[in-house]
Amino acid sequence: MQISRLFFAGACSVATIVACSKPAAPPTMPPAEVSVLTVEPTSVEDNLQFTGQVRAYRSVQVRALASGVILSRPFVEGSHVTAGQVLYRIDPTTTDAEWRSAKARLASSQAALANAETVSARLHALLPGNAVAKQDVDNADAQLKAARAAVEDARGGVDAAQKSLSETVVRAQISGQVERTLLDVGARVTGPTDLLTTIDVLNPIYVTFRPSAEEQAEWRRNPVFARAIAPGGSARIRVSLPDSSTFPTDGRIGYIDPVVDPQTGTQEYRAQFENSRHIMLPGQFVHVTVHGLIRTDAILVPQRAVLQQMGRSLVYLVGPDNKVAAREVTATAWTGDNWLITKGLAAGESVIVDGGQKTGPGATVHPTPLVDSTATNAKAPSAAPAATPKDSTR
Repeated sequence: MQISRLFFAGACSVATIVACSKPAAPPTMPPAEVSVLTVEPTSVEDNLQFTGQVRAYRSVQVRALASGVILSRPFVEGSHVTAGQVLYRIDPTTTDAEWRSAKARLASSQAALANAETVSARLHALLPGNAVAKQDVDNADAQLKAARAAVEDARGGVDAAQKSLSETVVRAQISGQVERTLLDVGARVTGPTDLLTTIDVLNPIYVTFRPSAEEQAEWRRNPVFARAIAPGGSARIRVSLPDSSTFPTDGRIGYIDPVVDPQTGTQEYRAQFENSRHIMLPGQFVHVTVHGLIRTDAILVPQRAVLQQMGRSLVYLVGPDNKVAAREVTATAWTGDNWLITKGLAAGESVIVDGGQKTGPGATVHPTPLVDSTATNAKAPSAAPAATPKDSTR
């Protein structure tokens, strides 16, 4: 009985101790370590990239003006032709006959004119002695004028027939690269509606591109940009070819279409390049980069600091209380390893660059200044040379 009382008292004491004890609080997690960059405006070149298309400096369509069958085509398709070079010969039978008929009419008119001049001179000589009526002299003068007009008309017919005859030989009007022929030997042409081929001038050559409406509006608002991008301005145009190589020379803007395309709301910009080796060819699509537009108050942040979420660009900011806040920004272009931010950030704000994946909006963090890894590596001491292994044979 005594033992039972002692066991009961001990059990009550243990129960009392367990009931009075409180559960220990979970340990508090320290703020996440993040690296931040303080935003500071700087001067940077605004290198904008577009898709461009190559166009011939000049493109001339070669059409037939005479009608007839093509007898010969003495040029090689795709070759270089010079101005005045014969490209096509068209059967001249009909136009040659018309030319000879026109010459015959001219000869007849000239004979009639000579006779009218003789009659008029003879009657004028007889008029002072009243040997001929004044009316006869007037009639002779009228016939003389008509004969002179007939001669001029016949000369015009000869010139027109001769021109038609010359058009049976189709010549190149400019020097350049001739494209493939659309009508070959044996085909019948009926006149200007028939396109024979096209000649393209490839040196110099044009590259066209279309900036967005927002970019054009920004250029117009900025007087420095407006002067640089204007025809003959200081902006340089660099082209990357389809094989990712860079065209050896830069171009300059020479023309801006004054009319806005109603479908895209953009204007066409055209740059001119020297193309002596015909590296660029009409119809190619290339990448265009505009150089020479300097922003004096640009804001740059590392690319890894900008988060892409559902088509939006976000950055995490650290406030004075070390609280994290999300901010939507407008990132327009890359400059080296940085994004160019045109909207959403102001000077003096702290942007999280590293460690943002460990936190989120509203969290408290422990910010430290971002360390330039390039500078750190440059200051690091060089490693000691490896020890030469001992010769195991000794």
